[in-house]
Amino acid sequence: MTGGLEPPVPIELPPAYPDRAAWGTATKLRAWQTAALTAYFEESPRDFLAVATPGAGKTTFALTVASELLSRRIIDRITVVAPTEHLKTQWAEAAARIGIQLDPAYAGRKGRTSSDFVGVAVTYAGVAANPLAHRVRTERFKTLVILDEVHHAGDALSWGDAVKEAFEPARRRLALTGTPFRSDINPIPFVTYAPDAEGVGRSVADFTYGYGHALADHVVRPVLFMAYSGEMQWRTRAGDEIAARLGEPLTKDLTAQALRTALAPDGAWIPSVLAAADRRLSEVRRHVPDAGGLVIASDQDSARAYAQVLATISGEKPTLVLSDEKASSKKISKFTDSDARWMVAVRMVSEGVDVPRLAVGVYATTISTQLFFAQAVGRFVRARRRGETASIFLPSVPHLLGHASEMEVERDHVLKRKVNDDADIFAAEDDLLNQANAAEGGGADELVPFQALGSNATFDRVLYDGGEFGHAGEVHVGSDEEMDFLGIPGLLEPDQVRNLLQSRQTERARKRKPVAADEMVRDVSTHEQLAILRRELNSLVAAWNHRTGQPHGVTHAALRKECGGPAAAIATTDQLVHRIDTLRGWATRKSG
Repeated sequence: MTGGLEPPVPIELPPAYPDRAAWGTATKLRAWQTAALTAYFEESPRDFLAVATPGAGKTTFALTVASELLSRRIIDRITVVAPTEHLKTQWAEAAARIGIQLDPAYAGRKGRTSSDFVGVAVTYAGVAANPLAHRVRTERFKTLVILDEVHHAGDALSWGDAVKEAFEPARRRLALTGTPFRSDINPIPFVTYAPDAEGVGRSVADFTYGYGHALADHVVRPVLFMAYSGEMQWRTRAGDEIAARLGEPLTKDLTAQALRTALAPDGAWIPSVLAAADRRLSEVRRHVPDAGGLVIASDQDSARAYAQVLATISGEKPTLVLSDEKASSKKISKFTDSDARWMVAVRMVSEGVDVPRLAVGVYATTISTQLFFAQAVGRFVRARRRGETASIFLPSVPHLLGHASEMEVERDHVLKRKVNDDADIFAAEDDLLNQANAAEGGGADELVPFQALGSNATFDRVLYDGGEFGHAGEVHVGSDEEMDFLGIPGLLEPDQVRNLLQSRQTERARKRKPVAADEMVRDVSTHEQLAILRRELNSLVAAWNHRTGQPHGVTHAALRKECGGPAAAIATTDQLVHRIDTLRGWATRKSG
């Protein structure tokens, strides 16, 4: 190859900033970053979309591209667009480490910046405030625009239009995201869409590096999802008192009210789960001394209350980060560089904020979109050394369990769904209503007054690698049965995690007193029956793994493909029985 099409010469860069290289990868680019760079410079495109799981090192990839384009004089200026003010500074600090100086204090109204800088870092909101000023700057120079977490450009039509107006003249545009799917149908600027087999427009990435691949490469941590159930009581606006178990089949409104009851600071559920999470953090810190925890709250009042509860539980005042405080970025940076146990925050640290030592999380928010969930989990998966694990505590709510079960599924941004007939018209309308009700902030249910009366928490199950692990019957918080899972070491290989979960579940089951089948059918409630079936399915999947070597997640995906239905975490009794019978059929045919 010649000229601008030659692949870049490798440079000595840590694979991620700040100091979050995975085991065995320091001082050199990761394999995916090298492959992405090769793909970029072979095509030398004006627009390039790189999709890489959170924690994989998108920042390093983008800055390496920028450095190479500067050295070849293809560009002479850089503009980084980030979702938050904190991330502007983070990008500037990362760029400075390889000699690229960015001005994170630049604003469109200033027009100019110091000649010491070769670029600026701005927010999407800042671009929307004055797109014309950014367009003028983009036109004046040969500019590379790096659009970090580019899906934010579709947050509102005004943001998308502003990004398009400001950066249409750019010499090069590099779009980055770890979650290329959205709950709405606003097209993302400078992203290519192509029709799929059904004629639905889907985003097309130029390079993709998914969570499953990154996990196999030890670039990210395996995630244990610790799900907690319990009894909830609340009073509706009409004065009716309702009691329900978290996770039982309920209407959408009742599920939302049960979740809000669980997250109420004055109930017993949150203190119990925070105490369990703190015990888990103590176990992790035996092997990872500086491991930290993060509680993601729904609002500032809840965040303050959770911080008080954690101070009592842990004996250490947590770092409280509120979005309207000017010192928020400094607090996050101080927590990052310390060995403090806990940070409590609202939405602002759910995406893009790098705190590599975060290992334990509590998902204590009513925001339930898949996009937000994936971004939140992304704060905990960054691997610094081989064997680190992440643990996320969450309510046993069907849609959250479904998100957790599908962590490894690749997704594209879908512009719209195809409508074929009247039935599809209503289905499409239902989808839009569901998206609106699941929107950030809790949806329509937030407008319905209700009063939380009380709650308690019980350990439900662990979700890991597409499977579920737990103990039959009710498992109380603080019991030995709960500690079977909370006490898992903080340094384990993914296969070791799976084997340990399976062995602890099996050992406890052997010690339990056998129960007659007819008595079990008579006494077991629906949620317990579902739990028993899930564990039976997981046992069979584990046996299939030992027999064939096929990963658990692949087997679960194959069963879903053949039998239909959602992930095992939210499947019905009949669907689980069908999968169990199907897997037994596979085993019989293989024996034959």
